Amino acid sequence: MVDDFKGDESWRIFRIISEFTEGFDTLAPQKNIVTIFGSARLNEDTPEYRAAYELALALGKAGFSVMSGGGPGIMEAANRGAKDAGVESIGLNIELPKEQKPNIYQSVMLHFRYFFVRKVMFAKYSMGYVCMPGGFGTLDELAEALTLIQTHKATRIPIILYGTEFWSGLLDWFSDSMLRKGTATMDDLTLLFMTDDIDQIVSIMQQERDRITDDTNDDAESN
Repeated sequence: MVDDFKGDESWRIFRIISEFTEGFDTLAPQKNIVTIFGSARLNEDTPEYRAAYELALALGKAGFSVMSGGGPGIMEAANRGAKDAGVESIGLNIELPKEQKPNIYQSVMLHFRYFFVRKVMFAKYSMGYVCMPGGFGTLDELAEALTLIQTHKATRIPIILYGTEFWSGLLDWFSDSMLRKGTATMDDLTLLFMTDDIDQIVSIMQQERDRITDDTNDDAESN
């Protein structure tokens, strides 16, 4: 029994490698990806779903591809808006016991067994994050992005919280508790931007795209 268990653990390495390989091969050709995170539990009758759809539609019309977790709720709204805009609608699906059923609006669909592989794909291929209202999963993705940027393991990208009513309590806690206790700095808090304005989000992403283009051109000229 022990030997069989060790064999299963060894084969798991190959499953992990295969997920990384498929993810890298599929996403490497994609450009200008903005990722929209949010709850699977907010359906199309909610204002948050409609806002996520309008945001993805606006980003798509501005020439951005849109990536989500591939499931229902806010993820569905993001993929749906991207599809209606005629741009790549990317979904990084995860196998879960409940709530994670792939939505039908994905033009590029990947399936993951491991959360950590999926999060690497979000971090590596997104040029910006928008966090709509969500639960623990959304908080996990937000914290992962903040940690990677804070520790200089990832390039700084726009991280936008959509929904001041939903997110303001969290930012207040960051300031009142973490900042006051010295477990975060003011520079750390500047990594986040909160808004209710879709046009402002699109503008921020356009500025980031222009910055990346300028940096790429400068690197090419220097070589």
